[in-house]
Amino acid sequence: MQQIIEAAWENRELLKDEKTIATIREVIEQLDKGKLRVAEPNGNEWQINEWVKKAVIMYFPIQKMETIESGIFEYYDKMKLKTGYEKLGVRVVPNAVARYGAYLAKGVIMMPSYVNIGAYVDSGTMVDTWATVGSCAQIGKDVHLSGGVGIGGVLEPVQAAPVIIEDGCFIGSRCIVVEGVRVQKEAVLGANVVLTKSTKIIDVTGNEPKEYKGIVPPRSVVIPGSYTKKFAAGEFQVPCALIIGQRKESTDLKTSLNNALREYDVAV
Repeated sequence: MQQIIEAAWENRELLKDEKTIATIREVIEQLDKGKLRVAEPNGNEWQINEWVKKAVIMYFPIQKMETIESGIFEYYDKMKLKTGYEKLGVRVVPNAVARYGAYLAKGVIMMPSYVNIGAYVDSGTMVDTWATVGSCAQIGKDVHLSGGVGIGGVLEPVQAAPVIIEDGCFIGSRCIVVEGVRVQKEAVLGANVVLTKSTKIIDVTGNEPKEYKGIVPPRSVVIPGSYTKKFAAGEFQVPCALIIGQRKESTDLKTSLNNALREYDVAV
């Protein structure tokens, strides 16, 4: 499959070929069932399956627009929606939407929210109200994506790597995580943290600041911050993220999602 996808990526004329079309559809079917992933853990690192992401992107041009009706609502799109939630063991609250080609593991709860094609959401995760999981994003087990969280996708614009939120993370209200940022296991982001590939993530818990970009270390407690930067027009405050502490081993995982922030008097 990989060879066929790579060939079509280099020569889009192959999107007219029946074998290529069938292969792309098979990739999306396997993504939907969780048999393929755009990215997968490999020890402490992640393997990015670039060819799978390419198949997702090429799925759009081979699909035809069609009218979809649901009660009084009408839609006009190329993509089917995910179905069969009871059999999957997934709780889906009305107006939650997941596209076909997104994987939702048993025990996932979707409040009115959105999960895009190619995403992988593992067991026990809560996608809370108006949270969005972008195309090909990887969300681990027992993650809480709070209200209004925006997890970026890889399709528009095309990004090299998906956003990765590892097991046990708590992502606070209105956080934005985009551009392939990786939030490692059991990290906690306070409300309104914005992380892009270029955002400075500064650990201020020691005597000297320690700077990261594109990655939040495990069990970190993170809040929004700012630092002073010089421009031609003068000095201005630029957003960053501050690591202000670590989740404590003594705190039960389920309660520490909120308590880890409250211990530092930070909004959830």
